[in-house]
Amino acid sequence: MIETVLIANRGEIALRVARTCRELNLRTVAVHSTADRDSAVVRLADRAVQIGPPAARRSYLHVPAIMEAAAQTGADAIHPGYGFLSEDADFAEVCEAHGLTFIGPPASVLRTLGDKATARKLMADAGLPLLPGSTETLDSAAEARALADEIGYPVIIKAAAGGGGRGMAVVREPGAFLEHYQRTRAAAQAVFEDGRVYLERYQEAARHVEVQILCDQHGNAIWLGERDCSVQRRHQKLIEETPAPGLSPELTARMGEAAVRGALAAGFVGAGTFEFLVDPDGQFTFMEVNCRIQVEHPVTEMVTGIDLVREQLLVAAGRPLTTTQERVERRGVAIECRVNAEDPSRGFAPAPGVLEEFVPPGGPFTRVDTHGFTGARVTPDYDSLLAKVIAWAPDRDQAVARVERALAEFRVRGAGVRTTIPFLAEILGHPLFRDGKHTTSLVEQVLDIERK
Repeated sequence: MIETVLIANRGEIALRVARTCRELNLRTVAVHSTADRDSAVVRLADRAVQIGPPAARRSYLHVPAIMEAAAQTGADAIHPGYGFLSEDADFAEVCEAHGLTFIGPPASVLRTLGDKATARKLMADAGLPLLPGSTETLDSAAEARALADEIGYPVIIKAAAGGGGRGMAVVREPGAFLEHYQRTRAAAQAVFEDGRVYLERYQEAARHVEVQILCDQHGNAIWLGERDCSVQRRHQKLIEETPAPGLSPELTARMGEAAVRGALAAGFVGAGTFEFLVDPDGQFTFMEVNCRIQVEHPVTEMVTGIDLVREQLLVAAGRPLTTTQERVERRGVAIECRVNAEDPSRGFAPAPGVLEEFVPPGGPFTRVDTHGFTGARVTPDYDSLLAKVIAWAPDRDQAVARVERALAEFRVRGAGVRTTIPFLAEILGHPLFRDGKHTTSLVEQVLDIERK
């Protein structure tokens, strides 16, 4: 059994992992930059090790410093959270070479599924439906343009090593293709150190729906329901809910079964999600696999009662899944709103500062995952996620009302600090969201109205 877990992350997910570790009587090590020396997880963890300055590449992405911290503290496992090194196959290999349990899929699986083009081909072979596009990377602009002309516009160019909403470009007409192709390749090289790209047909009015999976080391795999993640800005999610409104149980069951089939084909281990697009006719197509815990995992926990981080830790320790597909029961509706330190009126620009007042909401069936507290400094060095407000109710109308109430209670104040709370409230009140008929274009529709 694992005894000491080093948490190679920061913010609310680091705190979330530390809490579950404590419930399992596992010792925890929090690594942190100088900017996070007074963070909530540093206060909670059994040990804390400073690993570098604020810049992520010199701290949370600096593998030698993390390995040294593990050696100093006697850690025998590393939980990477999400973002940073969570899907880095090289980091997983380094952990394995140092005798550390990497709490996530094996390095070989991360390498296969981390390459989006390779993952598309593997899933096609496993029988999952794909959008028209390439199953290999396109290294020639002429080859890419010819394929775009063949499948029809609009198309989306994606970085093979991309993730987190970065490394994508939508092309709506042939004349703009070359510029977007070259720009996406350059951006992918700069951000991911991998300039390879692939191509898909772009769906304008689609639903973004993902399926939560759990797999152990003994060949067991289950799915725990779907989440609608269609409310997005710049391909990054703002609101998530489960179950996805308006989808039939038959459709979601087919998606869940497809996700399990794909996971087994890939040799997946741990917690992950299969992401799909659902068109207006109810047809779904595979997009990608996320090989980590997701930001939005709490909504699945709220409707299933299953602690996904606990399952991650037990699976990593070699234990079988604690439940079976037949025993998975989902009750009610859960909605999550991401509260970011951003200013929507300035294109969601980061709005950091010191939290002079920070009072999260409470009340029945309301959960807040946050690393914020009064006096905490929100720095511009990292992702702007400040808190996640999650509400559960027996039905969707009550869940919407409950999360609206919770957001209205949330008090955040500080010089220069702005949050997405007012914008989230606006989206929750939009007729398309109320009716469960929203797609990935909803945020742009709202912003277009505000610009006029």
